[in-house]
Parts: sequence; structure tokens; C-alpha cells
Amino acid sequence: MKIEILGTGCTKCKALFEATKEAVAQSGKFAQIEKVEDIQKIMGYGVMSTPALVVDGVVKLSGKVPSVDELKRVLLEGKE
Repeated sequence: MKIEILGTGCTKCKALFEATKEAVAQSGKFAQIEKVEDIQKIMGYGVMSTPALVVDGVVKLSGKVPSVDELKRVLLEGKE
């Protein structure tokens, strides 16, 4: 699973990155987590509000920092 955190480095973007790392650790899944700060790449996903969470090339969340439990649900969608 490839996870990308889209954001320019703001506090919320960093919080989403940390929460995502925690959610992956708690889920027991293996995932590659990458921060994407390049505005052109972010725009390429059509994201208008950061931070955003992209899983395997699909934007799952945008404009908020969800709880670790919510992130675990998003990461496990369709993976059972």
C-alpha cells in the first residue's frame, strides 16, 4: 500500500502524517508513507484543500485531520 500525505508543510499536514503513521502501526499493515509538498503534484490530484490523504493513487480525505481510528477505517477499506 502506498500512502501519500499532500500538503505544503503546515501544522495540520504534519499532524496528518503523524496520525497516519500511528494508524498504519496499529493496523499491522505494511505501507509506504510519503509526504508530498510539491504544489504541482498536489494540484495533479485535484485537491483544493490540504492536508489530503491519498491511498494507492486515490484521494480518500481532504481538508481535515481525522482521528487515528478513522484513518484505520479508511486504510482498511476494501482490504479485507
